[in-house]
Amino acid sequence: MLTTLIEKVSDRLCLKSNTQLSIISILAVTGPVIILIAGIWDAINHIQNEPEFFWSDPHIVVYAGVTLVGVAALFSVNLLIKNSIQGILKRGLQLVIIGSIIQFVSGFGDSISHDMFGIDGLLSLTHQPLEIGIVLSALGGFLIVKSRQNSNLEIFLPFAIVTFLLMTAWLAFNFALYFGHYIQCMPIHLIFSSGCAIL
Repeated sequence: MLTTLIEKVSDRLCLKSNTQLSIISILAVTGPVIILIAGIWDAINHIQNEPEFFWSDPHIVVYAGVTLVGVAALFSVNLLIKNSIQGILKRGLQLVIIGSIIQFVSGFGDSISHDMFGIDGLLSLTHQPLEIGIVLSALGGFLIVKSRQNSNLEIFLPFAIVTFLLMTAWLAFNFALYFGHYIQCMPIHLIFSSGCAIL
């Protein structure tokens, strides 16, 4: 149903495959940046002991970024169905789709977690899968831009690389906290201290 809607929209707007690829790559790279910025905002709210609930302002911005990636995934499905795409471009489109699905499932799980437990920390059973989905989407966006290096998207390549590296570093830092949870609870990591209760 959604792919039919995207197909009708792209046909109505006369969006060519190259235009759709541009939209996909821009959304798949910009969405994770918005999510990262909102995640930092959420962490700052934790420092200030702001009330924690799922529909807080930072979470709304996070899921706005997730929605951008979701739109990129719908366009990706449309392109994969209508065209014979191979190689790095196909892999990029697939990663955007997989990353988006993981983000939406994790977001739903995060909503349930907040309803059941209230406040959560940086480490939770829903945050890390969400971050994996973000990294996959950012990687997919990078691969799409990389595959279109001889087009106008070439100027977007450095931004795609930086986005992927930032998201990967954020994910690596969070996974490191699982193994170094005693370090996490030291004062230097006050910003993430609410995660200590989860461990």
